[in-house]
Amino acid sequence: MSEKKLLLGNAAIARGLYEAGCRFVSSYPGTPSTEITQFASEYKEIYAEWAPNEKVGAEAALGASIGGARAFCGMKHVGLNVAADPVFSAGYVGVNGGFVIAVADDSGMHSSQDEQDSRHYAAAAKIPMLEPSDSSECLSFTKKAFELSERFDTPFLIRSSTRISHSLGAAELGEREETELKEYKKDAAKYVMMPANARERRAAVEKRLAEIAEWAESCEFNRVEYSESENKTEEKIGIISSGIAYQYAREAFGDNCSYLKLGLVYPLPTELILDFAKNVDRVIVIEELDDIIESWCKKIGVKTDGKNLLSNTGEYSQEILREKILGIKPENIELGEDIAIPGRPPVLCPGCSHRGMFHVLKKLKLFVSGDIGCYTLGAAAPLSAMDTTLCMGASISGMHGFNVVRGAESAKKSVAAIGDSTFMHSGITGLIDITYNKGVSKILILDNGTTGMTGHQHHPGTGYTLKGEAAPIVSIEGICRAAGIKEENIKVFDPCDLTQTEKILKEELAKDEACVMIARRPCVLLKTTKTDKKYKIKQEGCTGCRLCMSAGCPAIKFENKKASVEESLCTGCGLCGQLCRLNLIEEI
Repeated sequence: MSEKKLLLGNAAIARGLYEAGCRFVSSYPGTPSTEITQFASEYKEIYAEWAPNEKVGAEAALGASIGGARAFCGMKHVGLNVAADPVFSAGYVGVNGGFVIAVADDSGMHSSQDEQDSRHYAAAAKIPMLEPSDSSECLSFTKKAFELSERFDTPFLIRSSTRISHSLGAAELGEREETELKEYKKDAAKYVMMPANARERRAAVEKRLAEIAEWAESCEFNRVEYSESENKTEEKIGIISSGIAYQYAREAFGDNCSYLKLGLVYPLPTELILDFAKNVDRVIVIEELDDIIESWCKKIGVKTDGKNLLSNTGEYSQEILREKILGIKPENIELGEDIAIPGRPPVLCPGCSHRGMFHVLKKLKLFVSGDIGCYTLGAAAPLSAMDTTLCMGASISGMHGFNVVRGAESAKKSVAAIGDSTFMHSGITGLIDITYNKGVSKILILDNGTTGMTGHQHHPGTGYTLKGEAAPIVSIEGICRAAGIKEENIKVFDPCDLTQTEKILKEELAKDEACVMIARRPCVLLKTTKTDKKYKIKQEGCTGCRLCMSAGCPAIKFENKKASVEESLCTGCGLCGQLCRLNLIEEI
């Protein structure tokens, strides 16, 4: 008996995995895709793991597919960059058991360093891509994708977005369809991509794409919704759209327009689009980010509006569509003069171990090659202690290049700052690059014992798997030794001890060798972290110098020319007490 339930888009994709009989899931957490794998891990029938990075996750899932199981890998858009190598190869070798890859784009860059359109990857890798527009489709598209993957012998990409991933919608739940593990048959021509075999597979890929393009003309994921408006004198507008942009268009224009709603966004259906265009007076393509659909329409001879009216950056909304297409500006909401809405920039949590570290880095006026994680907020005022942030692992690799061209003395005034999870993800190879090439850069690993930015997921250094089972702890110190860092050049310390932190930094920076400093203190938000201390500031002696505020702790406020601690926010790290020169901060 079927049941309807409100599900996040990510939870609906996970449910689709379950119902399709998926057996294997391997991913690396990345907002907005993280919860797909977390929800999948709650089904006992699915083996689910956190991989060290997206490339490993995609390779593991492809291996499971070749082994005969239905397999899945999820990632955010920049994670697809990391996974591109195996994903492109997967397009050539095809599948045994069905293989589905979900990628969640982040239009508007809510939690990302760049904004990219993953539909380009579908075309470049020649892998079909589905794009659901709500939770119901997240479930049904995912479930169907496994069947199609096996039918066409290809991986299937599912493109989500921040709004689809994190919005609730009704979805109809079904039962799990158990699938038998397919027999593995040795087939070097299919699975061994040496040039001679790859050339044959290249031809197979083109043949497969032609078959999928033919199927696209009548597939259930693409549908036409003609307007039933009785006003025959008005211009008949036809909107071609997909994903969340389709939902915005529907809400903005209602039944006054006709719609071609595309669920299969690669390859696109030529005849369906041509037929739709013949039945309307004007075609408008509404798609977030790049003009993928619009360019295809123009290529096949359909005149359209699209990016001439709408931006190719950021998110759309109903208000934006009405204003840009209909010229209807959104109504101003009067809040009243007495209502002031303060700015809320992102900030490190009260008690965050990174705060003390960046305070010292700023004090020493070092060049800091940064990385991706919650510690990226060390670049924000008042810490303002980070010079660069590029991509996962680039802190270490980039630091090496920076110091090679600027000379050995530069390495005494600079550090690469990277988190423990990011180090496991893609920092190790950069460290090897430094030692192998006799570099002298200084590496600072901010080890808070979790993947903090995406919601505290485990990684190889935490001692637990995705499902909470105990696992061997991969030692950061051990990796550094194996990579060629001398024992005496590996230092571990508590970054909330400012005196010790500054002393170790100065000692290691003075060396003419590569060094690794591990700032180890558990994330304050972990359940195992004790936060039973509280601090207060003696008001009678406070001069309002604001030194206690220089580290930017949200628990310290400044009123009536005096600083005070908001007890409800204080976690007892004691950092502020080390900053006060008058010793006015004491434990409650």
